[in-house]
Amino acid sequence: MEDLKAWLLNNAEKISSVVDFNPAADRLYPFDFTVQNHELTDDILGDTAVFSAWASNKLEVSGSRYGIGGYNEHRTIYTRSAHFDTEEEPRRLHLGVDIWGEAGTPVYNFYDGVIHSFRNNDQFGDYGATIIMKYDLGGEVLHVLYGHLSLASIKGLQEGEFIAGGAQIAALGNQQENGQWPPHLHMQLIYDMEGKRGDYPGVCQLSKSAAYLENCPDPGLILRYTFGAA
Repeated sequence: MEDLKAWLLNNAEKISSVVDFNPAADRLYPFDFTVQNHELTDDILGDTAVFSAWASNKLEVSGSRYGIGGYNEHRTIYTRSAHFDTEEEPRRLHLGVDIWGEAGTPVYNFYDGVIHSFRNNDQFGDYGATIIMKYDLGGEVLHVLYGHLSLASIKGLQEGEFIAGGAQIAALGNQQENGQWPPHLHMQLIYDMEGKRGDYPGVCQLSKSAAYLENCPDPGLILRYTFGAA
C-alpha cells in the first residue's frame, strides 16, 4: 500500500475525478450502515423503493450532492439479502467505498487503463452491472471494481479495451439493474483478482478480514483527488 500511496502522490496531476464534484460548492453526506444507525429498520431495508427514498431524503435534507462511506465498515444492512449468508459465517465487512447519488450519474475512469472484465451480477443484493478495470501504476498492477452500474454501461465492451483517464466509463444504475439497491457506485481496489472475472467479493467474513483488507486497500487513496479530502 505504501507503494500505491507514493505513486498517487507523485502522479497527482494525472488522476481524474471519479464523479463530478466541486469541493468548493458541493457537500458529501457520511452514511452509516452499522448497527449504530437505529433509523434503518427492517421495514426500510426490506423494500428497495423505501430504502431508496430514505437515502435520497438524507441527501436532500443535508443539501449533499452525494453520500459516501463504507470502507472497512461492519454493516448490518446485508441481512436484507441471502447473497451475503454462508453456512459457516455471514459476510458483513464492506471492502469498498460507496458513493450514493442519482441513477444516471456519470462515472469516470480515474487513470488510463484497460477493461479487465465485466458482467451483470444480477442476484438480489449483488452488484448488478459491473466493470473491472486494470491499471499499470508505475509497474504495479491495480484493479478497480465499479459496481451497481446501469446495464447500458456494459453494452459493447471488450476485455482488453483501452479507456483513457477522465473518460466516462459508466453511469449509476437504477434499482432494477443494480442488484436492487438505492442508486450508488461501489468502488473497490483489488491487487490480486484471484482468477475471478467480472466479479470479486465486495463484502467478506470478519474472520477473513485481514487477508481481504490487505488485498483491497482503501479507495479513499484515489477518491481524495475527486472530493478534495478522504
